[in-house]
Amino acid sequence: MSSDLRELYQSVILDHNKRPRNFRKPECANRSAQGINPLCGDQLVVYLTVEDGIVKDVGFNGTGCAISTASASLMTQSIKGMKIGDVGHLFDGFREMVTSDPQSSVGGEDLGKLSVFSGVREFPMRVKCATLAWHAMSEALRDTGETATTE
Repeated sequence: MSSDLRELYQSVILDHNKRPRNFRKPECANRSAQGINPLCGDQLVVYLTVEDGIVKDVGFNGTGCAISTASASLMTQSIKGMKIGDVGHLFDGFREMVTSDPQSSVGGEDLGKLSVFSGVREFPMRVKCATLAWHAMSEALRDTGETATTE
């Protein structure tokens, strides 16, 4: 990854950490799940409003490191308005990108702004930070009442 691209990615992550988008509980949320990353201390709740198989609204709140907060922020922007099946495919692509070998060609080209997290795979301890909100969102979609944990 070029240093210019790395700097751009870092600035996007820092912006979403300082000013997270959808940092709120939607009024009509009908699903939610907590996510906990004990290693980093990140704790968040993802709220979804799901109607007719579509994520109509999404929000989150909690505390966490820059990577977990930025990931939650970008995730909420990405999944709003999506069909549940498409959200699952997006999560699969995101997870593949951040867990793939740093030398592989998997770079998140199809993930839009989420590709800013492609560098996380170089830091295995940070993968849990980047995926925490996604695991909580998946639990919320399943509506099981379970807490998502990175352990």
